[in-house]
Amino acid sequence: MGTRSRANSACRRWRSAAALLAFALFAIPGSAQSLDSWNDGPARQAIVRFVTDVTTPGSPSYVAPEDRVAVFDNDGALWSEQPMYFQLAFAIDRVRALAPAHPEWKDTQPFKAALEGDVKALAASGERGLLELVMATHAGMTSDEFALVVREWAKTARHPTLRRPYTELTYAPMRELLDYLRASGFRTYIVSGGGVEFLRVLAEELYGVPPEQVIGSSIRTRYEVRDGRPVIVRLPEIEFIDDKAGKPVGIHKFVGRRPIAAFGNSDGDFEMLEWTTSGPGRRLGLIVHHDDEAREFAYDRASAIGRLDRALDEAGRRGWVVVSMRNDWRNVYAPAR
Repeated sequence: MGTRSRANSACRRWRSAAALLAFALFAIPGSAQSLDSWNDGPARQAIVRFVTDVTTPGSPSYVAPEDRVAVFDNDGALWSEQPMYFQLAFAIDRVRALAPAHPEWKDTQPFKAALEGDVKALAASGERGLLELVMATHAGMTSDEFALVVREWAKTARHPTLRRPYTELTYAPMRELLDYLRASGFRTYIVSGGGVEFLRVLAEELYGVPPEQVIGSSIRTRYEVRDGRPVIVRLPEIEFIDDKAGKPVGIHKFVGRRPIAAFGNSDGDFEMLEWTTSGPGRRLGLIVHHDDEAREFAYDRASAIGRLDRALDEAGRRGWVVVSMRNDWRNVYAPAR
């Protein structure tokens, strides 16, 4: 064999090896095998079938990568939310720490409920009540100062009944789903009723979702220069509630594309699921049903937190996948990244 022939043969072998390496690096992580915490039932099969249909070139359901947008609720969909929203626990801790300087809080809701640990009254105040607590305890802080407080709280705070760090209570199946979708060319967004600045501190480390892909409720902010340093200052005014009908509005405003897949767990996600799945072409709507009291919590229609009633009734008619946490998930919680 001549020198040129040997060189060509070596080149072909190198290209074959490179192709195999590329397949190993990119094809395998995006395969259904990455959904290890899902039992092989109808829910997992529906997810894999949808992803296969929209990512296979030549498929009648093929969707170009730039249009592969998936949106996820956070509380109850990516991490636990019982017996209270995790950000509510954060706000309660802040209220208690600052209460000596605010004696009027003892007789003013929702601060009175926070100081007394009245979870039912706090839940009844909804996202607006939560934001009132956050505004009052963090008004005047810069966004950087707020982020530091959140990080420090997350290091030591523990769930009141599970006695584990909140950061260890993310759902393994949903984190695998996020990774699976991203490996299949999707952009993944979190669309939460909770405060956007709270969640942005944690989302990238917990879920691999960068801050710019987190949408949530917000308070007003203002640009200032303090001691010669430009800062963003948090103001005691509600700007936007990213819940129920606010979720499609937030997606439209900050993403600019209608998603082709939406994942939630409560009636607060109904409009997001409805808007996503009413678009043309192949769509996926999925609801996490909390029916596993042994490993997590069991609740739906009667719950003040994460109430699932209308969406559960209409899921079948609308073609939404209802995931049984008890039957469809092999594992529930994932270790912190």
